[in-house]
Amino acid sequence: MPSATLHADSFGNPLTLDDAASLPLVEDFVMGFVSTEARAVNLLALADSDASPMVQAYCATLHLFAESRDAAANARPFLAKARAASERATARERRYIAAIEAWAEGDIARAIALHAEQAREHPRDLVSVKLGQYHCFNTGDCPGMLRLALAALPAASDVPYLHGMAAFAYEQCHLMREAEASARRAIGMCRKEPWAHHALAHVMLTEGRLSEGLAFMQGVSDTWRGLNSFMVTHNWWHVALFLIELGRDDEALALYDHEVWGVVKDYSQDQIGAVSLLARFELAGIGVGARWDDVASHLLQRTADHVLPFLDLQYLYGLARAGRPEADALLCNIEAHAPCAPLSTRAAWQSVCVPAARGLVAHARGDFASAIEGLGSALPRLVEIGGSHAQRDLFEQVYLDALVRTGSQAALAGAQGILQQQLNGQPESLRLRRQAGEVYVRLGLGQLASRP
Repeated sequence: MPSATLHADSFGNPLTLDDAASLPLVEDFVMGFVSTEARAVNLLALADSDASPMVQAYCATLHLFAESRDAAANARPFLAKARAASERATARERRYIAAIEAWAEGDIARAIALHAEQAREHPRDLVSVKLGQYHCFNTGDCPGMLRLALAALPAASDVPYLHGMAAFAYEQCHLMREAEASARRAIGMCRKEPWAHHALAHVMLTEGRLSEGLAFMQGVSDTWRGLNSFMVTHNWWHVALFLIELGRDDEALALYDHEVWGVVKDYSQDQIGAVSLLARFELAGIGVGARWDDVASHLLQRTADHVLPFLDLQYLYGLARAGRPEADALLCNIEAHAPCAPLSTRAAWQSVCVPAARGLVAHARGDFASAIEGLGSALPRLVEIGGSHAQRDLFEQVYLDALVRTGSQAALAGAQGILQQQLNGQPESLRLRRQAGEVYVRLGLGQLASRP
């Protein structure tokens, strides 16, 4: 066994390494992960040559972020090596290894608890903080995201990326003033802080500051270089949302073609970004041509994934909208998986994902009554499947579209209530104004269709 030596990462955390020459690639992971840069994956070059506990645990982390059905199996050999080397690891490193093992086993509640403990004991372990936030986000625990960031802030307020993490957590907890202040502090410390850009885009979308949000995101987009595919495509996704709301349809479609879809077509997050944006185009009355076909061809591998319910729902809608029979296989697999999902996420699968899945397939196939039934039962608990407010809005838009398309006075009345409340919060939105106007006409209230 090689003689391990303690080094330190950029945040001052002691690091057990067998070979000092590995430190630069470990740093690529640590800094790349917290700054959402693609260089994080450079660490995989050490997978076979350095058995240091955190090298192996970080390799396992990267494999799990593939969010595919074989991700856990691919991560386990690295976790076995990390565990074998844990006797020479620090307490911080052992806790991190245990958290990744819990993730691989599907015990997300335990993983979150370990990351929370790490934030209290080692608040400058920002990889652990960000990963804990990821799990909280995926289970709808927005206060948990905020607790993690606030636990680390007193010891790591010098790190702009932590303020970006705090900003998004504040926003997801509907604390918009605090979210904007944290995001602007992060950007003031480091203009290239894409997670803070992303948090501020959420704030501006939520507050109906559409033109301001578009101008802000376009104004910082020159810094979106060297990022991982999720971060760069997702920030452009946010730009496209502003464009859709402002009625700039051709520009939004061009962004989809050149910035949102096509960076890493096999990656889960790129796929759901494409699905959700194509769906929003159609719901806004924008034709998408044959674009569903290309996306669906990359979703065929997803029919047995079941990594996260939020992902499965969007894979399912993409397949169904493309008319692929594999949508039926995925729906059946979701229904079969839900009762045996890991205990910490089983309720989300059974009580939210299954009815939402049935509703989404029904909508894609024109059965709007069934869409209302399925989505209507899922929407009150939709936060449990994770995703952001802006991302989950897709399912609300599909439900709203089903209400309008059924054409009954009761359904139209329900649609009017939803649309007018949304329009009150986003008076700049031409999409909402157009949709509300159409509903008012069908309700015999045409005089309200053009109200300012």
